[in-house]
Amino acid sequence: MAKLWFKFQRYFRRKPVRFFTFLALYLTAGSLVFLHSGFVGQPAVSQNQANPAAGGPAEGAELPLLGDLHLGRGFRDAGEASSIARRYGPWFKGKDGNDRAKLGDYGGAWSRALKGRVVREKEEERAKYIGCYLDDTQSRALRGVSFFDYKKMTIFRCQDNCAERGYLYAGLEFGAECYCGHKIQATNVSEAECDMECKGERGSVCGGANRLSVYRLQLAQESARRYGSAVFRGCFRRPDNLSLALPVSAAMLNMSVDKCVDLCTEKEYPLAALAGTACHCGFPTTRFPLHDREDEQLCAQKCSAEEFESCGTPSYFIVYQTQVQDNRCMDRKFLPAKSSQLIALASFPGAGNTWARHLIELATGFYTGSYYFDGSLYNKGFKGERDHWSSRRTICIKTHESGQKEIEAFDAAILLIRNPYKALMAEFNRKYGGHIGFAAHAHWKGKEWPEFVKNYAPWWATHTLDWLRFGKKVLVVHFEDLKQDLFVQLGRMVSLLGVAVREDRLLCVESQKDGNFKRSGLRKLEYDPYTADMQKTISAYIKMVDAALKERNLTGVPDDYYPR
Repeated sequence: MAKLWFKFQRYFRRKPVRFFTFLALYLTAGSLVFLHSGFVGQPAVSQNQANPAAGGPAEGAELPLLGDLHLGRGFRDAGEASSIARRYGPWFKGKDGNDRAKLGDYGGAWSRALKGRVVREKEEERAKYIGCYLDDTQSRALRGVSFFDYKKMTIFRCQDNCAERGYLYAGLEFGAECYCGHKIQATNVSEAECDMECKGERGSVCGGANRLSVYRLQLAQESARRYGSAVFRGCFRRPDNLSLALPVSAAMLNMSVDKCVDLCTEKEYPLAALAGTACHCGFPTTRFPLHDREDEQLCAQKCSAEEFESCGTPSYFIVYQTQVQDNRCMDRKFLPAKSSQLIALASFPGAGNTWARHLIELATGFYTGSYYFDGSLYNKGFKGERDHWSSRRTICIKTHESGQKEIEAFDAAILLIRNPYKALMAEFNRKYGGHIGFAAHAHWKGKEWPEFVKNYAPWWATHTLDWLRFGKKVLVVHFEDLKQDLFVQLGRMVSLLGVAVREDRLLCVESQKDGNFKRSGLRKLEYDPYTADMQKTISAYIKMVDAALKERNLTGVPDDYYPR
């Protein structure tokens, strides 16, 4: 054997070209084999992956011990989940509700065709196709926001963008243009005139030349009413001192929502108030805070130039929020001097910490810091993200940490608590889809979701219990209360931070409250991902947290925490 090996070496030593030729052929053959394996022979999904309920804990199983938990660290890597998502795509369930467990049995082209069909079926469930409509560049059929993508436009992308902004209709044109609107202002034409393929989705129609393929969106919140780019705020009583509350006024005999909104936008005011034949513009202030909404019937006087819209009365105003940004609360900076105390903004992941940071920065005018570093948050304007958490240059510090040592490093804390059912789903979406993205259906239906709940549900409880036990000067704020009564709850938070804030600035925050990290409601799950065993486990943790809060004479958890 040694002699044969010696002859082999001598043969290639005399002719090096032969050696390199042999090596190149070997590598080429290996590459071909690797590429071939990527297109055929993909394994089918197991039944346990397709049905998480089958792989869940047995009936009557004991709850996991809190002492066995490592506070959320060292959880299983998501690489395997990502590979499933790449292989099978985001939609894993057919229209008939059956799991597509044998998708991998088909070849590449057939598999892609099936996946495309399922995606379109899901789109149809979330939006109803209305028809093909004429579109004129001088008078658009849909007059809200628009955007173009001449490489990657798809039907779902257009629908998702319009739904996120609260519009009722989405229309596609020229294969690459997306238009949103509150109502269709054009005539219906033959379906044959919408004949252009979407630039980013073969086999799908995205309008035509001056023709719109229009969809009626099934919004999660139909109450998010808009007129064009303006947001409907409600019906309000005329303020006592009108000229001070709404400083710009104009008489309009042919009143319409468009005319009043356009006037206030041109004058750079965020509020447009319609009062019969008069239009008033201004800011939300203590004189006109928009807190006490009236019955809309009091404002139900038809516009003289618009048949289906109300224009209010001299005593009761219809108010819209324009696209003008209220700049009274947009200035932000680092603290002028180092803070004397470190204040934590503590929460379980998925409990709305980033949103709370956005509100605090607008209300105080100072950057918030973080125990971690997230480049995407820094790029969105959270400049305190790059500072070390102990620099004392920021107004408070985001943290998801729990445990005595980490908690005692802070002098005070705002503890943000959210319904665990909502928080777990939000964090699962963030983990597999990013800050404003969504986990794929393969993740929800695979083994990732049950494992996630098993590991993270007890952490939701231990996080709150640890901060109540070891925290110094802890202010508890429930996420649900902050959403429902932002003005009051944000005032409590700012008071703990030791910053004097004018009431007008808090009113400005209310009008800018959403920020850049809000998920669209269009992809809301159509089923409850929590099994009976999961609900039983989570309910036990809710009771523990509720009891701990009440022991400290604090308000217990809101009633809607309980199932379900």
